[in-house]
Amino acid sequence: MSAPGAGGRRFDVLTFDCYGTLVDWERGIAEAFAAAARADGVALEREAVLAAYHEAEPALQADRYRPYREILALTARAVAGRLGWRLAPGRERFLPESLPSWPPFPDTNDALRRMADAGHRLAILSNVDDDLLAGTLRHLKVGVDFVITAQQVGAYKPAPAHFEAARALIGTAPWLHVAQSYFHDVQPCRRLGIPVAWINRKAERPLDDRGPDHEFRTLAEAAAWLAGEASS
Repeated sequence: MSAPGAGGRRFDVLTFDCYGTLVDWERGIAEAFAAAARADGVALEREAVLAAYHEAEPALQADRYRPYREILALTARAVAGRLGWRLAPGRERFLPESLPSWPPFPDTNDALRRMADAGHRLAILSNVDDDLLAGTLRHLKVGVDFVITAQQVGAYKPAPAHFEAARALIGTAPWLHVAQSYFHDVQPCRRLGIPVAWINRKAERPLDDRGPDHEFRTLAEAAAWLAGEASS
């Protein structure tokens, strides 16, 4: 068991999933599909796009490791096909090209600033390529200590490679992982014995009976709890 964090903090290091936790990826995906389809004279329903996306992407990630740009392009083509939109060859690249413009959630930057000001080290563990994450980091107003991407470890969460690489960097420092995806983040953290906070923005039900160590509706709620712990 690791020792308590410095300055009264329970955790010294906070790692974050990025897309869905810090970045509003559903908005980014839906807007990218809507704009590309509109250019082809096609109207798509947001919920249908997102439902098809959430089915297609995990299956492609589980198949074998491919760069995330390729995963996004293949997912775009799969979603379009399912919704009856005929994409011309190469048009599927609209989705990876849109990723650096996907916006952070409204509470992200203030929450990260509050966590950093409380003395926590911040890092990101993300299922993307290095260059795509670099585009996203330009939207964040707080720097991070390190990033671990799927490109670096050659695997996608919920595989353990991201977490094992983070543990090698963090060592014995008290560490909390913060994420929205129960499947990609909460479940592997529980299996690996890593404390995890679930940012349950959509009021979803847990996928199992174990549950996360902590649960919050927003990142702002998590930041308030962590800041309160640091000052108590």
